Formats: sequence, C-alpha cells, structure tokens
Amino acid sequence: MMQPLQGSFVALVTPMQSDGSLDFQALEALIEWHIESGTNGLVAVGTTGESATVSVSEHIEIIKKTISFAKGRIPVIAGTGANSTQEAIDLTQAAASIGADYALIVTPYYNKPNQEGLLQHFTKIADAVDIPQILYNVPSRTASDLIPDTVIKLANHPNIIGIKEAVDDSKRLAELLLISQKMSHKKNFSVLSGDDPTFSSFMANGGNGVISVAANIIPQHIAKICSLNLSKQFNEAEKLDLNFKNLYELLFVESNPMPVKWMLHKMGKIDSGIRLPLVSFNSAYHEQSLEEMLKLKLI
Repeated sequence: MMQPLQGSFVALVTPMQSDGSLDFQALEALIEWHIESGTNGLVAVGTTGESATVSVSEHIEIIKKTISFAKGRIPVIAGTGANSTQEAIDLTQAAASIGADYALIVTPYYNKPNQEGLLQHFTKIADAVDIPQILYNVPSRTASDLIPDTVIKLANHPNIIGIKEAVDDSKRLAELLLISQKMSHKKNFSVLSGDDPTFSSFMANGGNGVISVAANIIPQHIAKICSLNLSKQFNEAEKLDLNFKNLYELLFVESNPMPVKWMLHKMGKIDSGIRLPLVSFNSAYHEQSLEEMLKLKLI
C-alpha cells in the first residue's frame, strides 16, 4: 500500500525574469533550498506556479525541470488540471511520462460543471492515466465545489489517492476524514489542507498535511509545524503557527502569487517577473509586508 502523503508540500512559484521569461536557474536554487529546509514535496505549476499563463510546452518543461532538479530526493506533484477534460488528460499523461510522482488536478474552472460532470471528469482522467492523482477543490477560484458525496465515489478509484481541500469548514474536514477512514482497508487516502491560515488546526483535527503558499517563504517553519502536528504536539504546533498569522494574511491580500513572488524577490530568491493579467504586488502593501518580513528575520 502506498504511503500516505503527509507533511509540508510547497505550492512552488515559477520564477521568471523581469520580462516574464522562465528562470530555471532560480528554480533549481529554490528546490535545493526546499530540500535543505525539510519540505516534504514540491508542487510544480499549480495556481501559485502560474499554470493559467504558461503555455502547454512551458508547463511540461517546468515539470520536467522540477523533476530533474529534485533528483528523486523528494516527490514531485505536477499540477495538471484544466477546464477541458481532454486537456487535463493530455497534461497528466505528459507529467506521468516524464516521471512526476503524482498529479494534482483542480476542479474545472469557469465552465461550472455540476457534481455529475465533476464525477465523470475526474473518473475519465483517472481511467486514462496510471499515476497517483490528488483532487483539488478551491471554489473561491474555480466557481465549482467538489462535495464530499462526490469525493467518496472518486476515492474508490485506485488512481485517486487524496484531496487538497481549500474550503475552511470543520464539518467538511470531518466528512473527508471519514472518507479517508473508510478507504483505509483498501488504500491510504490523504486529506491535505489548501488554506495556509487554517492548515495547522486542520492537521490538529486529523488532516495529513498542507499544500502551502507560505512554504515558499518559510519552508523550515511550515515543515516544523507539520511535523509537530503529525507527532501530536498540537500546542507547540499552534504556538509556532501563531507567529505567522500576519504573514499568512499578507500573502493573500491580493491574488496569489502576486504577494509571494514580491516577497521572494525581496529575499533575493527570484527576479521580479510575473505574467499578465497578474501584475506586481500593489505598493500600498509594501511597507507592512517589509515590516513583517523584518520582524520574522526573512530579510
């Protein structure tokens, strides 16, 4: 039985030069830093990796480079979702063929499928590509909500091994954990948080880990909070997590990844590039962001 996915998975940014071209040198350095910092896995070209604005060939190249830089030291989860089922199959197939360990597949955005459409979409991808797949539910960005009743049907598929849930709702988490327990005689089904401000309490209530934006900035701390929760040291985890409350807020005052890329640039980790329609982080937030970063000794 495959080990459950647990711990801190970074929703990795895609470094870009100021003109928006991809910067693989910076990507390699980021990956080395994550491995040294105890990050448990890398998510390439998810929302934070600007999957919406890279071309299909760039998308595949970023996954390929991430795999080659990681050198098998930590797993690579490839973001391969799309709002066309066939395109999601093609991307997932490409990721599998170049050696990604997992695929993270977001609910189709913009076309607003119903639950039956979601069920068929994810089933078709799981049938088509033999790679462990993680469902990703983030209704605030996609306008479609994958509900637990549908998740339980999908969790029975041998290729679907977990969910990244970004809805902050304790009832929802409890339902997903119940699904995970029901699956346990067959396989491990991981329940991962997709919400930085609440991930620690999510884990304290039974979640397996987090796919985190903040881990781009504070990889060591996110990994530590995860390991404290996994070893049931919930008070210590909560205490550590409280230090970053303001940082989590600042990371989402504008659309992700605008704030996180700006912060990484200030830390000297990446150049300033970001692709339209996203633009540089609003200067109205610079001062408080710098103050917080100084307070946390990030710069």
